[in-house]
Amino acid sequence: MIEIEGLRKAYGAFEVLHNIDLRVRKGEVVCIIGPSGSGKSTLIRCINLLERYQGGQIRVEGLPVGPDKIAPETHSKLGMVFQSFNLFPHLTALQNVALGPTRVRRKPKAEAHEMARALLKRVGLEAHASKYPLQLSGGQQQRVAIARALAMEPQVLLFDEPTSALDPEMVGEVLSVIQALAHTGVTMVIVTHEMSFARSVSDRVIFMDGGMVVEQASPDELFLKPKMQRTKDFLNAIRPSHAASA
Repeated sequence: MIEIEGLRKAYGAFEVLHNIDLRVRKGEVVCIIGPSGSGKSTLIRCINLLERYQGGQIRVEGLPVGPDKIAPETHSKLGMVFQSFNLFPHLTALQNVALGPTRVRRKPKAEAHEMARALLKRVGLEAHASKYPLQLSGGQQQRVAIARALAMEPQVLLFDEPTSALDPEMVGEVLSVIQALAHTGVTMVIVTHEMSFARSVSDRVIFMDGGMVVEQASPDELFLKPKMQRTKDFLNAIRPSHAASA
């Protein structure tokens, strides 16, 4: 579904991503972990062309992405969920979810609203459809954002640390929605700092550091038997919190 070859991204003289090679199969759930500043979020923002890259190639279902433009038929395959929700504050939850289908896909308003209600029900927010973002908790806002991404019927969902802006008690409600989506066959790439979640939800875990893919393996292999010393050091450094949440 996603093919990345020799991807390079720099801000001036500072290279953030160094020759990234990566494949994501159709229907696969891939979690990307690593320390802050390792290039995790930049990588998925390049896939969606929210960041322009300087070298290499990205393809989604064989169609090229960037480095300067993305074909409309490729962009429609990608859905993105951000750290900070990015909901329109002047629109209700229902209107936020229905906006893309009406504006981009040109669906009739009634059809888009029917779809939006069904998606809000899917994420447990049917009763909050008429509320505005500021009337919702952070966890509820993020679930609206997930419903909004699903409304575009993407084949790939990209998550950029979807729980990092949430209070701890709200993290579980969002992760449970993502976990349910993982069983629907949609391809997912998730940048996360929730280690126990990454271990339970993913088909494959990728550890990044210094703008490079250091190691990738199944969750059990990477968390229990990492091969690279840098991966071992990272996991050992977070082991107390990881063990407590596992």
